[in-house]
Parts: sequence; C-alpha cells; structure tokens
Amino acid sequence: MIIAKNDEVKRSKIWRIVTTVSSVLIIIIAIYLLTKLFMTNPLEGNWTDEDGNLSISIGRNGTATVTLPEVGEAAEVAVPMNYTLDRDAKTITITAKDTDFQSMAEESDGQYTEGALKNALDSVITTFDYSVDQEQLTLTEREYGEQMILIKE
Repeated sequence: MIIAKNDEVKRSKIWRIVTTVSSVLIIIIAIYLLTKLFMTNPLEGNWTDEDGNLSISIGRNGTATVTLPEVGEAAEVAVPMNYTLDRDAKTITITAKDTDFQSMAEESDGQYTEGALKNALDSVITTFDYSVDQEQLTLTEREYGEQMILIKE
C-alpha cells in the first residue's frame, strides 16, 4: 500500500483527482478530434494531376495556386486563384480575376499572353463535384461530366 500509506481518505481523494483529470483529458481530446473531423477542409494540400499536366495547391481561406508546367515559352507558371467550397453539396468552385491574368502576362516579358493563360486554365475555372478517396481527389465538372483525377503529394 504505497499510495497514501493505508489512509483510505487520502486514497479516495487521490482517486477522485485522477478520475477527474482523466475525464477532462478525454473530453478535450474528443472535442479536438471532432473539430478536426468536421471543421477542416478535406481538399487542403498539394494535388498533382496523374498526367503531370498541372498541380493545385489548395490552402485555407479560399485561396489556391494552380501550377502549369508549360504555357507559351515559360517553363512553369503558378497562377493564384480563389475557390468556394460547399461541404454539404460536395462542390468546389474555382475562380480567377481577369486582372490577375493581365498582370501576370505583363510581368512575363512576352513569354506567354493573357489568352494563353486563359486557355490553359479553361478546364480548371468552373464548378466541380469533388470526391476524396484516401490520397486521390476526383473533380467532376458539373456541366459536362469530365473528370480530373489528382493525387495528393
């Protein structure tokens, strides 16, 4: 009888403290896991097309960056975009501003044009139904049903 030297009152008090602390820890861990499960963005992270044609980095706060391997004479172009996620309908809408395309084309020193950027991103700027299965993201275009399969990096 190492704990409280056979004093039943002290042992009872220690036991209540231990059970209270462990109960509080279990509740805190459960709240943390539930918020991670229901409040996080399931698409957040870096995704690469299985053909290597593009990669999408989806961040928090509705921002994403689409990286294209080749546009015009440029080797790689990263285009900032915005997205809206609807978890209930399982849809993501990716949008971009025309002013961003204009400024990027001007900064490229003639390596690519605004039209080349728009054409390269035409298949990405739309609304998709999404499905995440382990490390694979499937984006299905709502209008025509074309699919894009992305692998998580």
